[in-house]
Amino acid sequence: MAQFINKREDVVTEAIDGLLALSGGALTRLDGYPHIRVVKRSDWDKSRVAIVSGGGSGHEPAHVGFVGEGMLTAAVCGDVFASPSVDAVLAGILAVTGPAGCLLIVKNYTGDRLNFGLAAERARAFGLNVSMVIVGDDIALPDLPQARGVAGTLFVHKIAGALAERGADLETVTAAARRVIAGTHSIGMSLDTCRVPGSPKEDRIPEGKAELGLGIHGEAGVEQIDFAGARPSVATMAERLAAVMGEGPHVALINNLGGTSELEMSVLAHDLLGSSIGGKIAHAIGPAPLMTSLDMQGFSISVFAADAAELELLKAPVSIAAWPGVSEVRPIAVAALPDGLTPITPMRSEHRATREFLINCCNVLIAAEQDLNALDAKSGDGDTGSTLAGAARALINAIDRLPLSDHTQLLRAIGQELSQTMGGSSGVLLAIFFAAAGDGASSGLPMREALRAGLARMQEIGGASIGDRTMVDALSPALDALGENIAAAANAARKGANFTATLTRAKAGRAAYINAKQLEGHVDPGAEAVARLFEHLAS
Repeated sequence: MAQFINKREDVVTEAIDGLLALSGGALTRLDGYPHIRVVKRSDWDKSRVAIVSGGGSGHEPAHVGFVGEGMLTAAVCGDVFASPSVDAVLAGILAVTGPAGCLLIVKNYTGDRLNFGLAAERARAFGLNVSMVIVGDDIALPDLPQARGVAGTLFVHKIAGALAERGADLETVTAAARRVIAGTHSIGMSLDTCRVPGSPKEDRIPEGKAELGLGIHGEAGVEQIDFAGARPSVATMAERLAAVMGEGPHVALINNLGGTSELEMSVLAHDLLGSSIGGKIAHAIGPAPLMTSLDMQGFSISVFAADAAELELLKAPVSIAAWPGVSEVRPIAVAALPDGLTPITPMRSEHRATREFLINCCNVLIAAEQDLNALDAKSGDGDTGSTLAGAARALINAIDRLPLSDHTQLLRAIGQELSQTMGGSSGVLLAIFFAAAGDGASSGLPMREALRAGLARMQEIGGASIGDRTMVDALSPALDALGENIAAAANAARKGANFTATLTRAKAGRAAYINAKQLEGHVDPGAEAVARLFEHLAS
């Protein structure tokens, strides 16, 4: 799959220069491209302890994205997933270290330990006071002699950086960093591996599986497990974390590994707070991309039992865009709906035949969810099936509070239910349809004419006519033929739905924004849903 890069060998230097050009002058790089890639604070005066970190690139915003007042003084960047050279690390140390000394924060990978360690020795030979801490927060592989350093490293960056900014000496900053390392635990999970620029993608994780504990360079994790959704995934990770967490409140760092959507990350945050360790999480950082693995579709959770002083250091404000800050976990606040929007509960009543009829119709839409989504993906955003199925499930859940024996009130109640539970244009249009049909029935119209009145009102507001490639193409002829019998209505609905496949131009709905060639030969999903409903009723 193509990627937005130019040449593989230039990707890191071009990315760094892109960031520097947009930093407003806050960041400076050392000369020495491409072998030495060091980014440092432009305002640094060497009067305080310098905090230096780095490693392979591909973990953005780590590490360059965290260079700034109150966090890193400098970041040393290697090639993608490759440690920087000894000379590059030494250049970074020499560029920012003054009499107060320098702390190197190193993730526990062999290349980083060796290159940062040797650079520290050489810097000491220059007479500089340099200490080094190694972060090994990954708990996924307990049998490893040395745990890997992953996203929990950010706790160390922030606390050590805040202390250094306040003028603490090197011994104090180093001791604080070691306490944070000892108390930090992380674990990750992903549905897919990452794509290294210029290299073929490894397809190691099969469909339907998730890999637990894989590394931030795409290294294999502890096991592949059946993927059953966000909540069970978080529960599995929470179980592993619970075994190493102490008592008392913790800070959770919820890290996007690079390719997980913001929507999914918020769901994962919700499930983490509802998990077996949720009661111990008093504060959170993220969800946000902090220590990524290129475009990996995964996430990690890091926990740290911060005391009051450490929490205050984590909360210390920084003008670094990539740092999301610390949020306090609080109960969800719920405000009452404004006057006039509180739903009016209809007088429920029972009618077995109507109940069965409605549930059968809903089940038809639920069963068609994937087919309708596939159709919609060719002419829209691929969610028509899910939208209709979600509304159908909501209607089934509401069945016991509906006025089933009073069809006039039932039509209005269905409209009200859809207006609350069904999103998108389909939701509001169908809510209008059923509400207007209920109004028609209450004025004495027979059911077929009431439904036609609902359609007329829906068309008036929505603006769709026959030939515009919408559900109207199936619904209108079906209601016209309903006067004969249900079989005739089903036949008319199917003809109308199939007719939409011959239309290469939509004049209403989301398909109106799609290239005509893309629509050719594909039935409109809304019209298909109507046809399937009538065909089911006729069967």
